[in-house]
Amino acid sequence: MNGGSCLTSGRRLGQGASFSLLVFANVLLMASTSAPSPIYPLYLERWGFSVTILTVVFAVYVAGLVGALLTVGSLSDYLGRRPVLVASLLVAAAGTAIFWAADGVFSLVLARIVQGIATGTATGALAAGLVEFSPAGRPHVGPTMTAVGTSFGLAIGGGLAGVLVQVSPRPDAEIFPALTLAFVVLAALVFAIPETVVPRTGGLAALRPKIRVPRETRREFFAALPAIVAGWSTTGLFLALAPSLVRDVLHVGFVAAGGLSITVLFIANSAGGLWAARRPARGATLLGAVLLSLGAAGLAAAMVFASPCVFIGGSIVSGLGVGLTFNGTLRGISGSTTAKSRSEVFSAAFVVSYAALGLPSLAAGLVIPSWGLETTTYLYTSFIGALSLGATLHAVRHLASRPDQSRPSRLQSPREESDRHDDRTRRTSARTPLSVRETT
Repeated sequence: MNGGSCLTSGRRLGQGASFSLLVFANVLLMASTSAPSPIYPLYLERWGFSVTILTVVFAVYVAGLVGALLTVGSLSDYLGRRPVLVASLLVAAAGTAIFWAADGVFSLVLARIVQGIATGTATGALAAGLVEFSPAGRPHVGPTMTAVGTSFGLAIGGGLAGVLVQVSPRPDAEIFPALTLAFVVLAALVFAIPETVVPRTGGLAALRPKIRVPRETRREFFAALPAIVAGWSTTGLFLALAPSLVRDVLHVGFVAAGGLSITVLFIANSAGGLWAARRPARGATLLGAVLLSLGAAGLAAAMVFASPCVFIGGSIVSGLGVGLTFNGTLRGISGSTTAKSRSEVFSAAFVVSYAALGLPSLAAGLVIPSWGLETTTYLYTSFIGALSLGATLHAVRHLASRPDQSRPSRLQSPREESDRHDDRTRRTSARTPLSVRETT
């Protein structure tokens, strides 16, 4: 397919337009994920609940997301990318609509669960689709845009919501209607992308909760786990606690500061993802793990000295580390997958990612009433620092054990890979450039 064309046969978007649309879908989903965080303190004042309840509201999002990843996360490998993405975007619209009409804690919990289900359903299909719509001969662009789009979307959502908190008496009544409309329009547009997967049987069996990583992918997958956990635990700290931390520990009176601290982290995250694209995958992962260690130390120092400036510095270093490790690990995993298992493998990686995002922050929320926000945050940053040091040592051993061969390589289409598996004599045809086929 010609990536420069906008439509194929007058009916479907071209490869380049489809790739751009999926990048935007990823950004919008992530923006809707971080948008509630700066508004949480307003909900706390409006309805009179505690910081612990706020972390529970955040954690149920992760529960819904992981539940979706374990059940429908690989469904697009069977039904196709397009129908799964359209359905997940409509579910995301329902989640933001519930936020729009929220009148208490139950509404917040329900909205976050629905958001989690939508994101978990879309995650594997988006990551796989971005690989399959990548420019010919440059499949590494897909994982790079997954990583950068994720962090950029989180930055946009948190930053925009933070500004609205500062200038509007009801920021939730402005941002959530806009997100709801955007998801509905985006679902209609995604319906026009070509299908990259030949539908096959086994979809019902795939709904059984499981995490499966094919044997040929396991080495890269397990090598990526320490860095994934360290990076996403850092993200969980900011999304769950940063607004309260900035206000109550650093004593910043500027109302939008909590949301803007999230934006700083994720802008740096995006920069780290772009930086990682210029480095071999394992080298990016190693550098990112080192920066995560330094960033955790900086965040702890910011609390010791009650310094917003040091906190910003620690946020930038941490964000660069998250971006480098996320991009590096995704590219390493992507390079060892095939089209038939791509969504399944990405879903497994995101199960680990979002568990690391939610479980530490939930534990922090449960102990805050006893230990206080400041002490709990010290322990949280110490936990991140220990994880990051462990990830650094593991990345050094992994890099030393085998030369880094993760530079971009051409991926075959699903049909080509099937032919190569069934008949080894067709290897020459499998060397043709990636072709995105419309299935009828």
